[in-house]
Amino acid sequence: MLCRMRWFLGVAVLAYGNSLFSAPATAQSAPATAQAAPATAQAAPATAQEVPGTAEVQKNMLNLVNAFNSEKVDDLAAMFLPEGELIDEQGTVYKGQEAIKDLLKNFFAKFPGTQMEVLVDSIRLVGPVAIQEGTRLTSSKDGSNASVRFVSVMLKSDKGWRIASIHDFADETAPEVSPGEFLNPLDWLIGDWINEGTDARVKISYKRSEDNNFILGDISVNRNDQSVMKSTQRIGWDPRLGKPRSWTFDSDGGFAEATWTDTEAGWVVQSTAVTPDGLTGSANVTITIGENGRYVMSGKNRLVGNSQEPDYEITVVKKPPAVGK
Repeated sequence: MLCRMRWFLGVAVLAYGNSLFSAPATAQSAPATAQAAPATAQAAPATAQEVPGTAEVQKNMLNLVNAFNSEKVDDLAAMFLPEGELIDEQGTVYKGQEAIKDLLKNFFAKFPGTQMEVLVDSIRLVGPVAIQEGTRLTSSKDGSNASVRFVSVMLKSDKGWRIASIHDFADETAPEVSPGEFLNPLDWLIGDWINEGTDARVKISYKRSEDNNFILGDISVNRNDQSVMKSTQRIGWDPRLGKPRSWTFDSDGGFAEATWTDTEAGWVVQSTAVTPDGLTGSANVTITIGENGRYVMSGKNRLVGNSQEPDYEITVVKKPPAVGK
């Protein structure tokens, strides 16, 4: 059984919807859906060129920024029309106040303390319709940031100006991001790890490649001081999927590949493998990052050939550095 689960022992680990509530990139990178650009946490939007009759529209945008920076989900959702919509850079549509409210709740649960600034380039009034174009900047508490272009359409109602639509676009003026920078959220893996509470001792070590575009892993499994399996792993960024992908090669000739998706429950690793004797395998592994330098790997839906393997759960702890290092 240990051999059959070998391709699920390699550990590697992005996926919030973009949009008005795009996740800030790390301080050194940008996520696949929002390129990085310098940002501040100022609440007030920049003033667009003065156009007669636009003062209320600008005030509405300022209220939106202040509500966002105070994480007032209900107030933000209420700024949209009941049938209002938000369209992110990938074309995903969040339609209606409830859908937008759910998006906000999930965003603030995952990225608390994020601040936003809006730079309005232009405002046009067409009867009861106001069209705004500009750039939205977000920054997190650790100083990371993201930038996105937007076009918003507001309608004047008996309750004032309300948002009918916000459409986001990737900021094409943002600096190019290298594949390695997209892997920055996985840098928590770097270092040496060891499993807890199993009959075999699994050692895992990760480091960056010399070109910084990959994370390289070495995995060894020992039982009764005897080597059972050694594996090497390479984690890279797949621009087509917009998420990390890993490849694992075992000392007995088996190999596997997997994609990594960020979810509410943790990182979900969808893995497929081929054993040395030609059997194929697949599994879904959830990686939950805990406290005190630990994470838990839970394997489910594991198939090897036509056989279903039992679920498993492994706790892995980070080894402290050697004395003097």
